[in-house]
Amino acid sequence: MMLEEVRRRAHDFDILHFHIDMLHFPIIRDFADRTITTLHGRLDLPDLIPFYKRFPDIPLISITDSQRRPLPPVNWKATIYHGLQRDVLPFTERPKNDYLAFLGRISPEKRPDRAIEIAARTGIRLKIAAKVDKADQAYWDNVIAPMIASQPNVEYIGEIDEQQKAQFLGNARALLFPIDWPEPFGLVMIEAMACGTPVLAFRCGSVPEVIDNGVSGIIVDTLAEAVEGVEWVLKLDRKKVRAKFEERFTSERMTNDYVAVYRSMIEAGEKPAARRRASAQQLGLQVVA
Repeated sequence: MMLEEVRRRAHDFDILHFHIDMLHFPIIRDFADRTITTLHGRLDLPDLIPFYKRFPDIPLISITDSQRRPLPPVNWKATIYHGLQRDVLPFTERPKNDYLAFLGRISPEKRPDRAIEIAARTGIRLKIAAKVDKADQAYWDNVIAPMIASQPNVEYIGEIDEQQKAQFLGNARALLFPIDWPEPFGLVMIEAMACGTPVLAFRCGSVPEVIDNGVSGIIVDTLAEAVEGVEWVLKLDRKKVRAKFEERFTSERMTNDYVAVYRSMIEAGEKPAARRRASAQQLGLQVVA
């Protein structure tokens, strides 16, 4: 119903920005030049390749360059990294507790087993804040829960809310991000950075683009490197971690990047929409969500 309303009123708007993957592609062909679609998910699934070959003209935004790699040539307009409000997660210069943090889902691709193994080998306390989806219940029951039970320095605290997240990440010495899949972005990495908490991450998907190795975190390729890397990640300057967040991952930067794309598309358009301004050179944008 929402898509039908968008199709019916498409002429009212200068730019239509979609965040619903590919559901809308068949209905926007006639006005695709006035649309932009941000892709948020993984793009390495086999069924996606023939689909995007059928719709090579739809303007797209990627959230990292690595997210693009599996697709055939398509109409990429830009890569725009996610951003957070500067004050949504406060900077913590001196953590109150001595623990490593794991935050996310209990699933095989997130590799909480690696996080537990790192804690076991280093002897450093690990707190796991994560939910268990029904699809991953067997993995929790058969793999992760027994591992936690066998390690006295590993604590599972369950799912946490946004207020608890600030304290959880801010008081951690480092965030473990031991993924084993082509992560499109990994929002938890910049959430940790906002708190000043460095990240120890495996080199998969977006990690090399998000983490400045040796500044906001340490990037590793193996479990042995991760165990060794704990010593180094704990020595990183938390002020510099926060500075990298402010430099690269604020909502202001993200907003400016998107507005630049909107302006370039409007200026390139041949026919202004009904509510398009008379001069793209003097364009004042209004966002209607």
